[in-house]
Amino acid sequence: MRGVAEPAAEPAAVPDVPPEAATPRYGAVEIAILVLASLAAIAAAKIAEPFLVPLLAGILLAYPLRPAVNALERLRLPRFGGATLVMAALLGIAGASAYALHDELDDALAQLPGAARKIRIAFEREAAQKAGPIANVKEAAEELERAVEAPARRPGERVAAPAPAPAPGAQIQAFVTRQTAGALTVAGQIGVALLLTYFLLGTGDAFRRKCARIAGTSLARRRVTVEVLNEIDAQVQAYMLILVLPNVLIGILTWLALAAIGLPNAGLWGALVGGVHILPYVGTVIGAVAVAAASLVSNGSLAEAALAMGIVVAISTAIGMGLATWMQGRACRMNIVAVYVGLIFFGWLWGGWGLVLGFPLLAVLKSIAD
Repeated sequence: MRGVAEPAAEPAAVPDVPPEAATPRYGAVEIAILVLASLAAIAAAKIAEPFLVPLLAGILLAYPLRPAVNALERLRLPRFGGATLVMAALLGIAGASAYALHDELDDALAQLPGAARKIRIAFEREAAQKAGPIANVKEAAEELERAVEAPARRPGERVAAPAPAPAPGAQIQAFVTRQTAGALTVAGQIGVALLLTYFLLGTGDAFRRKCARIAGTSLARRRVTVEVLNEIDAQVQAYMLILVLPNVLIGILTWLALAAIGLPNAGLWGALVGGVHILPYVGTVIGAVAVAAASLVSNGSLAEAALAMGIVVAISTAIGMGLATWMQGRACRMNIVAVYVGLIFFGWLWGGWGLVLGFPLLAVLKSIAD
């Protein structure tokens, strides 16, 4: 009837959708494309190491120095003037530290000929002695290798003499040449990174404004971008604090402990142990071996060399894996297993630079993912 209002139609029931069904799922094609893109990015990072390493090092070094430049800017000092003062102070501290240790470095370098002479005498004495079990096993392995690699030949056929092995002296000279070239390359990369840091400090927040502008015109997207950049600032600054304080403490304690047992040039070896400890895990091994070799050359006692090595390992383990790990967990809230795997990956990717830059890069990736 016309006078009676018809009841409103009820909305159709919406079927219950489980939460996992609402989550987008990737097909086999998407997963394959993602894997290929990841492999291509890794290969590109490996090839572009000479460019990416100083670039990332310069950017990461600018983070902990920016607050000092900002403070100088608030005191009416131009931005590039404050950056110049901060970089000059940084280089001055490094130069003063090197000058304070130059006497001990000269003494250690003066002892190199004597150390080489001791090593030569030890090898000659070992060669003059009767061959031991290890030498016999080595000789037997060489004979078996000749028997396996010998070509089939007719009786009476002459065999070409093997090529003479390079002399040990030539091998040592080639090794020293390679290490010197590597050290010069690292020095050049550090110089490029410092120059980039100076320019980033001088330009101020231009990089952050560019990132916010690239994020889009939406206020929400820009706000999220600024929050991510602030989180990256906090993470990198915390990492630099963790990198500096424990390593300085390791260097000082190693210096005092080695001086207490009477090792010459203890300050130099303490600085070396604290410096190489910026390489996670590997730095402890390098420092312990270097100190043990110095003690063996200086004192000629295996017991004292083992004692010096034990001191380095104990101090590095207590502070590096105790205090530094606790500080990293408090500051960055990262899983230690993920950090370890990430350091292995970046160490494989870029060697020593990867071990140094791996942790801050993981912190940056975590901030972006969060």
